[in-house]
Formats: sequence, structure tokens, C-alpha cells
Amino acid sequence: MVSEPFVDEKSVFQICFVTADMEKTKTWLAGLLDMPVPVTHVTGPRSETAAEYLGEPMDAGCKLAFFEMGNTTIELIEPDANPSCWRDFLDRNGPGCHHIAFKVGGIKQKIATFEKGGHPLLQKGEFTGGRYAYVDTEPQLGILVELLEFDARD
Repeated sequence: MVSEPFVDEKSVFQICFVTADMEKTKTWLAGLLDMPVPVTHVTGPRSETAAEYLGEPMDAGCKLAFFEMGNTTIELIEPDANPSCWRDFLDRNGPGCHHIAFKVGGIKQKIATFEKGGHPLLQKGEFTGGRYAYVDTEPQLGILVELLEFDARD
């Protein structure tokens, strides 16, 4: 049993679904939720993301869309064809729930805590304002856990 806590907050920050068709999925979900169709964002190049997959530099990118639902965000991801945990999930399972995300501080230590608990790091990267890491909790949850660390804001 690992003695350090796995996450900092006892609330889910984000629930993510991977899709093969961003436009179709976000339009359908917007209708279901009676919300506006969100803007689609595209991840930057590896020079900006410093992304790694299975410990190797990762050239994969994706389209992203977000639905703000009170304290939780629903995230949609459409991966490109390059290897990533998103592409692997979509190829293996089709569209579906990919991960739940928790906000953390000290992401390197949190990754180490998960790894000590038998949950290896699969993918990590940077984004404007923070960083992310996916740890393998699929055997226990059927989905991954994402750790999100945001830079302090003044």
C-alpha cells in the first residue's frame, strides 16, 4: 500500500471521451446538453508540447473541445494517426471514455506515487499554463487517470 495520496483534491476535474469525429461528436453532445457547440482546439507541435509516449518523444497531436459543466469539464479528444495513448484507445475500443482527470501539485512526485502503486506512466506533455500525465489505471478502472498540474497564476 502506498502511503502518499494519489491525488490532491477529492473531486474529478475532467472526464474525457475519445472520438473519431470531433465535429459530429461535439455537435451531438452540445444538443444533448443544450449547450453551445464549443470551439475546437488543435495541439501544438512537439517543440511546444515536449510530449512523450511510453518514454519516447511523441509526434502525435489531437483536436480538443471542452464543455464546462460546473466543477467538472467534459473533454473530447480526436487523435491524429500517430502513436499515442489516445490513438491506441480509439483503435482498440472505438469511441468512449478515455480518462478522468484530477488536479495535482508536484506532478513528478504524483507520477512516482502512481508508479510505486503499480500504475506506470504512459504519456505526458506540456500545454500553455501547465502539464499533464496519463497513468495506467485501465486494469482497475477500465480507463486511465490523468494528472493535471497548472502553473501558479498571479
